Amino acid sequence: MATKRVTGSQAVILSLLEEGVDTIFGYPGGAIMPIYDALYDFDKQITHILTRHEQGAVHAAEGYAKVTGKAGVCFATSGPGATNLITGIADAQIDSIPLVCITGQVASPLLGTDAFQESDVVGISMPVTKWNYQVTNIEEIPEAIAKAFYIAQSGRPGPVLLDIAKDAQVQELDFEYKKCTKIRSYISEHPVDPFKVKEAADLINEAKKPLLLFGQGVIIANAEDELKTFIEKTGIPAAWTLLGLSALPSDHPLNVGMLGMHGNYGPNIKTNEADLIIAVGMRFDDRVTGKVSAYATNAKIIHLEVDPAEINKIVKVDVGVLGSAKKSLPMLTLNVKENKHEAWLQEFRDCDKIEQEKVIQKDTFPTKEGLTMGEAVRMVSEKVNNNAVLVTDVGQQQMIASRYFKFTQSKSNVTSGGLGTMGYGIPAAMGAQLGAKDRTVCCFVGDGGFQMTLQELGTIVQNKLPVKIILLNNNFLGMVRQWQQLFFDRRYSFTELQNPDFIMITNGFGMPAHKVSKREDLEAGVQKMMEHDGPYLLEVVCEKEDNVFPMVPAGASVSDIILEA
Repeated sequence: MATKRVTGSQAVILSLLEEGVDTIFGYPGGAIMPIYDALYDFDKQITHILTRHEQGAVHAAEGYAKVTGKAGVCFATSGPGATNLITGIADAQIDSIPLVCITGQVASPLLGTDAFQESDVVGISMPVTKWNYQVTNIEEIPEAIAKAFYIAQSGRPGPVLLDIAKDAQVQELDFEYKKCTKIRSYISEHPVDPFKVKEAADLINEAKKPLLLFGQGVIIANAEDELKTFIEKTGIPAAWTLLGLSALPSDHPLNVGMLGMHGNYGPNIKTNEADLIIAVGMRFDDRVTGKVSAYATNAKIIHLEVDPAEINKIVKVDVGVLGSAKKSLPMLTLNVKENKHEAWLQEFRDCDKIEQEKVIQKDTFPTKEGLTMGEAVRMVSEKVNNNAVLVTDVGQQQMIASRYFKFTQSKSNVTSGGLGTMGYGIPAAMGAQLGAKDRTVCCFVGDGGFQMTLQELGTIVQNKLPVKIILLNNNFLGMVRQWQQLFFDRRYSFTELQNPDFIMITNGFGMPAHKVSKREDLEAGVQKMMEHDGPYLLEVVCEKEDNVFPMVPAGASVSDIILEA
């Protein structure tokens, strides 16, 4: 490959183009200004989205990565610009989202002098990145970027951060780019052991009440078809984690619902009746297991996982199968017998009937006067034919939307799982819309989380992103209030909100908005939002004490799931 003489800043942009980057989210500042100057000449090849805050940029990059499967890219300047990325980077780390974050830094002679807007972002971000590196030598720029993309996107994905000193941005080098395909001592993916697969298959063939749990690892590996083939051959009921949502269509006959604290009754209660648990691309998060010592008490456990650190970390397993689900699932399918577990599956359907009567009917077709979150979610999902990208903020609306929004295709759920970041929804929806331009993006937010990043409405309007925002407003920090109601004798300590006029604020950004507070107006309000050509906010005023059930109380067994207060 021929070389050409360029500045370090130009090398950054050229390197990103070599990696196929088409969208960057960011906010300029002094220490990254040379890179922004270089970007000016590439506006036809790369779309840059100017967010209103660096946290908005990193969450938008997460949303983009979730729907595309590619690394999201964001820029920030040094000091406060870089530190404002940390929450989003931590979010991406725990949820295995590939990001490449590039920050400007003061010139290398000033490092360690407390120069203006200097912060040790490499030290600060070390615990929450898959890899980070500070570039002080211009010659390192192409190689560092190549390595960053390889690490971010390979194996179990995650965020990386490159901190580039200002003098390295303005010096010149002979540019040559080589993609990274291997790093010594870094094993991105282990080969699947056929003997472990055979051990797992033997357990599956012997099981009478097997239950498969699948997480985001299936989506990351693009193994949705392999998962479907496996469960259809074996007849095994399959339940999903919050981040595994959409890997299997909602209406698949073997889909038995969501696991976890606010998951469905059947998969939670039947976990301790199963004689075999097959976990695929999930990490046995505490919100899934509840009290670990009382989890899956009658079951042997098989764990298919790309990251060796996750096997036996929380739950001791009988067979651990390392490797990508894309490779391990087909091998497992070849070794298992065709089967049906009709009586076992019927037990889940019997649980569905109980939950339908005690919870779902009351949530989605209520008879009480006030509007519920569940009926708003159901209405929106029906209007988009269960075929939109769902983006959620964190809190009650997140759990309700995950329960009642339906899916027909994968990479359709964008949410903050492990970190539970309020303020995630609006910026993540921007990134999701840019990554899935031909799809409808529906973003559910609560009145608390909405006020953390509502400034990004300006970004949405400026870039004409047709995001549909549903603000479920109960004038409370709803999830915290629910815990206070159930476990703290209704002592509502600092959770009630005196909210502003959300319609006026939204209109101030140039976005149309509408408020609904009566059931008879809900369907027309949703229809008006969906028919509008462009971004739109629908505020739905919900009951203050509208709770999310079922619920596994913190520290309790999954068998202790409660259906009502």
